[in-house]
Amino acid sequence: MVYLTRRERFNSAHRLFKASLTDEENYKIYGKCANPNWHGHNYELFVTVKGEIDVETGVVINLKDLSRIIKDLIIEKVDHKNLNIEVDFLKDKIVSTEIIIIEFWKVLAAEIAKYNAKLHKLKLVETENNYAEYYGEE
Repeated sequence: MVYLTRRERFNSAHRLFKASLTDEENYKIYGKCANPNWHGHNYELFVTVKGEIDVETGVVINLKDLSRIIKDLIIEKVDHKNLNIEVDFLKDKIVSTEIIIIEFWKVLAAEIAKYNAKLHKLKLVETENNYAEYYGEE
């Protein structure tokens, strides 16, 4: 079994808040990240797949294919966007790093499986100090 990781980057704005709470209540929970005027991050997304090396190609998955999958299904939808209001699969969700990474998994896993590889892990870096990792449902 070989594990292969591809990194992609994107920039997005978002706001951490729960719609049923007041601005004051949201601020108590999320601090300045609940700013009604949004805030942004320069994200890094690491997509790790696993699988056996194909004897014909010598690879688990062609990195060009993996990059295209990530760009088409994720990056094109989130880069330079407001995650709360412009990204269909994040609408009506609390757009925390934890929720974002789970939703990314839902989008990517089935497509990667078509290439005889399996999505193993996602790592989403929000700041130099904060990131989330997700290994799918156990």
